Amino acid sequence: MTGAVLNATTCVGATVEIDATPAEVWAVITDFPSYGEWNPFCVAVEGIFALGEPVVLHTPDPYKPGELLLTREHISVIEAPFHLQYNTGDSIPGVHAIRDQWVRDLDDGRSAYWTTDVFTGEYAEAAFQATGQWVTDGFTSIARALKARVEQR
Repeated sequence: MTGAVLNATTCVGATVEIDATPAEVWAVITDFPSYGEWNPFCVAVEGIFALGEPVVLHTPDPYKPGELLLTREHISVIEAPFHLQYNTGDSIPGVHAIRDQWVRDLDDGRSAYWTTDVFTGEYAEAAFQATGQWVTDGFTSIARALKARVEQR
């Protein structure tokens, strides 16, 4: 399993330990229709969970409170139940972002989860400066909410 190569413009959310198997965690992160029930950062995903398929992520807009920011991405890696990757392709001029979600088996029915997002391209540094902390905080909120969601099942 390999993800995007981390660089100086990488966002890394907190790692959480979850009292559930990787398969149980995977079932929640791949259930796109249920995101609105538990996910505070990516409140909806439009699209089909399949390799190469486009998806539209809905996140709260950091610059327009009460509005949603829509990002078109493509699912580029599915390695169940450990690794899910999206990438923006050329949907954001001058910026390419690759998001990896990781689940690690800790044995004894426990898992670890974290997310990274690597920015590259002509405007990667500017995008990272403008949104890096927001993305990092969002990923941490996802990790904590995912832990709660999985453990309540």
